[in-house]
Formats: sequence, C-alpha cells, structure tokens
Amino acid sequence: QVQLVESGGGLVQAGGSLRLSCAASGRFSSINVMGWFRQAPGNERELVATINSGGTTNYADSVKGRFTISRDNAKKTVYLQMRSLKPDDTAVYYCYCNVFVSLWGSTTNHWGQGTQVTISS
Repeated sequence: QVQLVESGGGLVQAGGSLRLSCAASGRFSSINVMGWFRQAPGNERELVATINSGGTTNYADSVKGRFTISRDNAKKTVYLQMRSLKPDDTAVYYCYCNVFVSLWGSTTNHWGQGTQVTISS
C-alpha cells in the first residue's frame, strides 16, 4: 500500500508562483518515477511533469520554462515549482508515483487525492 500526501495548492494571481509537494509512504522498495498531472473542468487529465530515479525530467510543452520538477529521495518527496502562472494553469493537480515492490517483483502506479490550484487574472 502506498500513500501520497499532497500540499501547496491554493489561490494565486496571474504571474505569481506556487510550489506543490507530494510525500510518498508505504511498503515499497524504491520509487522509479514521480510526477504531476492536472485536470481542469471539461478537460482530460494531462501530464504536467515527471522525474525518474536518475533525475531525468519531462515536461508538457505548456509548462516548459515555467515549471520545475524535483525530488528529494531521502524524504521520498517530489516538488513542482510553478512560476509565471497563468489562468490556464487552473486545475486540480494530482501527484503520481510508480514504485517497485520487491515481493512481487513488479511496479505499481499510485495517485494522490489532488490539490486545487486556482490562478486569478
């Protein structure tokens, strides 16, 4: 069982910054990939950014140059630093992780509960 606890969502005016955090806990051997997805009303859930165990990052084109994803392996936490926020960034942001469970010799995917990010204009 894996639990993902998100924090940092809120209301920010356009042009501002916000940092999201997500801490993982539970019974697993290692975390392969951590990341963030988001879903706005009327839209599909979309990938925002991911970071793998080697530090390789991947970003959606819409956030490149504005968002930065990072992770602290000791704390089992992933962060999303968001800058130059736009109203179009308004969405529920979901933490994601892919973990390796040695007992099963396989990986499993997990999602956080979501945190609301609202950008006013």
